Amino acid sequence: MGKQNPREVYGRTLVQMGRENPDIVVLEADLGKSTMSCYFEEAFPGRFFEMGIAEANMTSFAAGLSLAGKIPFTNSFAVFAAGRAYDQIRQGIAIAGLNVKIVGSSAGLSDYGDGSTHQAVEDIAIMRAIPNMTVLVPADGNETRKMTRAMASATGPMYMRLNRDDLPDITPAEGIYEIGPPQLLRDGRDAVVFACGMMASLALEAAGTLAARGVSLRVVNVSTLKPAEDEAIRRFAAGMRAIVTAEEHSLIGGLGNVAAEAMKGMAIPMAGVGIADRFGQSAWSYDELLNAYGLTAGHIEAAVIDCLGRRSRAEE
Repeated sequence: MGKQNPREVYGRTLVQMGRENPDIVVLEADLGKSTMSCYFEEAFPGRFFEMGIAEANMTSFAAGLSLAGKIPFTNSFAVFAAGRAYDQIRQGIAIAGLNVKIVGSSAGLSDYGDGSTHQAVEDIAIMRAIPNMTVLVPADGNETRKMTRAMASATGPMYMRLNRDDLPDITPAEGIYEIGPPQLLRDGRDAVVFACGMMASLALEAAGTLAARGVSLRVVNVSTLKPAEDEAIRRFAAGMRAIVTAEEHSLIGGLGNVAAEAMKGMAIPMAGVGIADRFGQSAWSYDELLNAYGLTAGHIEAAVIDCLGRRSRAEE
């Protein structure tokens, strides 16, 4: 299984799209060598706008470019893209439904060294709550490439969050990506894990371990957090004895809420693997933080076993 860095894939894809469509423009908030928008700057300096550490201004400027017929992609760390520019996103882009693509890099805890001020654990919740906004979370580099292209082809405000680290390839390199439908990564008959982002690969790891224990786990990649396809989620949950959600985001307002909203009335034990109601912190490594915050394959396995036990006790 190969690995790719979503930021690197995103930056290269922007350049490819820029060659194909002269209306694509890119805006940056002084982080181009991290978000990888620097590749677009090198290829198309006349269509690249370095706005400095001024995310609000960058977002308003992107709204103007959209009104002029361009397809602007704004770039910054997720914590700043969703948080610092919230008012401009809401007032200037979302209310009017403008065709602006907002890309939040180094999302979740992946910027492990910079601590709570740079770790976006609530960005999905913020962006999901904004009317007219589409919210996307790719699981790997392959999906990042297809998702970036889908964003450029679709119309309207969109937010995509990207992990900072290399991720294993778990989705096909070829094929068309469609915004909306969740994707089956592995079928199973006992329980289902709905996962997004890098947690999807950990869910697959958990499925392999649980199989050795006689537990058959279905793994579903929910890369579109809004608009969620409730009926598809319900179909994947039908017949399961337990449901677990897995996300590198606060348990408040993220994928867990998406699944719970979709499965109203379904009497199936459910648990969420995610970040408790707390901020991030600095660490020596990404893995150190993932262990501390309960975001590992082992935590997914434990949640599945606990849910199945609750189901068994309820049936006694």
